[in-house]
Amino acid sequence: MESAELGNLAGVRHVLLVLSGKGGVGKSTVSAEVALALRHHGKKVGILDVDLCGPSIPRMLRAQGRAVHQCDSGWVPVFVDQEQSIALMSVGFLLEKPDEAVVWRGPKKTALIKQFVSDVAWGELDYLVVDTPPGTSDEHMAAVEALRPCRCLQALVVTTPQAVSVGDVRRELTFCRKTGLQVLGVVENMSGFSCPHCSECTNIFSRGGGEELARHAGVPFLGSVPLDPELGKSLEEGRDFIQEFPKSPAFPVLTSIAQKILDGTPARIA
Repeated sequence: MESAELGNLAGVRHVLLVLSGKGGVGKSTVSAEVALALRHHGKKVGILDVDLCGPSIPRMLRAQGRAVHQCDSGWVPVFVDQEQSIALMSVGFLLEKPDEAVVWRGPKKTALIKQFVSDVAWGELDYLVVDTPPGTSDEHMAAVEALRPCRCLQALVVTTPQAVSVGDVRRELTFCRKTGLQVLGVVENMSGFSCPHCSECTNIFSRGGGEELARHAGVPFLGSVPLDPELGKSLEEGRDFIQEFPKSPAFPVLTSIAQKILDGTPARIA
């Protein structure tokens, strides 16, 4: 497709839709940490937060309360860092108060998602990471349809080890199949608790569900991210976990996932 038809997505090389059929599995955590890990690999990254009723990414990246400005090409995303290596757009920037609830019907949500995709001036990005709400509803269809013109559109599916989560995520993989969305891989989040004192990993939930799911679905398994208190704390405080906690057991997993994403996304043909 010609650059003119792609509009503001013309400079975006790869788009990753972060999906899960279940809430509470840590999609936003994975979205934020994958973005930080890709930046750690020298990539320029954008994050589009289309979880309209629970926009948590601005807080995770210490960008709450920032204003969105207009330019000739549309909305200018909020840049998280001075180097402008991570750009962010979220409905959280459009709310007058951070505690304001988004009580909208489907058509209004769909219209905003389409506007986010078409009207945000992303510029040149190596990766656009799209954080989605749980499920397979209006928001997901709107995001897939709006982003479909991008050649390199892929899904990153997040689960936790428990059977109930894996069952819901299996339906998400069916959604990907039905919409023709290529699955880059499965990430298992909260895979055991990593003790901050002795570094021993205890499996609080059942184990291996994500890997088994990926095997059955015939898609790559990208890795298991342990529950790490430092990871949770860094997200609460809006700090760069990848930069600050290289000795954490979650660090090598996240950097490995980022490397597998780099390896699994082909170079875009100009």
